[in-house]
Amino acid sequence: MIPQYPEGRNLLKSKTVVVTAAAGTGIGFSAAKRAAEEGATVLISDFHERRLGEAADRIAEEVGQRPATCVCDVTNQEHIDNLRDTAIKELGHIDVLVNNAGLGGEANVVDMTDEQWERVLDVTLNSVFRMTRSFLPHMQERKTGTIVNNASVLGWRAQKGQAHYAAAKAGVMAFTRCSAVEAAEYGVRINAVAPSIAMHAFLAKVTTDELLEELSAKEAFGRPAEVWEVANVMLFLASDLSSYMTGEIVSVSSQRA
Repeated sequence: MIPQYPEGRNLLKSKTVVVTAAAGTGIGFSAAKRAAEEGATVLISDFHERRLGEAADRIAEEVGQRPATCVCDVTNQEHIDNLRDTAIKELGHIDVLVNNAGLGGEANVVDMTDEQWERVLDVTLNSVFRMTRSFLPHMQERKTGTIVNNASVLGWRAQKGQAHYAAAKAGVMAFTRCSAVEAAEYGVRINAVAPSIAMHAFLAKVTTDELLEELSAKEAFGRPAEVWEVANVMLFLASDLSSYMTGEIVSVSSQRA
């Protein structure tokens, strides 16, 4: 049974939030929408300009405020620096950065090409490094800020055909821990969520029904998470309620031990 969608509680009142890969129907869009519902002023970015505009329109229609937008390819440092500068211009400053961009795929190691390996790591891991390198100085200068990265339980657990994605997400976990130690002396916190399976339209399109059923059966609740259930944990980590947490990886999963 899917729980009731939560009401906003001003968890992020007066905060500014930037979310990457926020177009479409996935975790990024839900994180941006929930942030707006929790009182934040939001800027969303994505590589897909048309879908980005549609996402902003949906948030405006459903929440009552339209987020600022900025097209950004997270594999391009110039794009990322422009996103940072645009966010500062539009929002005044940046309180929260949600690094949501990631790229999956399926290939066994013996069949995987260099291009497949490098593309997944570039979008999923290297982007987190580039975004953090660009945004962190702004937060350090202000002596405050929060970064929330999107990892995966595959950073801990094995799944056939996912060596590149799992390696990238394990890297996100390690990067989160190390960068958090560096940022702590400036009052900046860096944490990550590690979802197991969160259902959205794109996932359903690129994943077979059989695999979705198999993965869902491993969950104690017998169902995948709703994307907003993952977003809720992201917002907790972004909020002052998690003020003593940094360098932590929070599993958003009901998988059986």
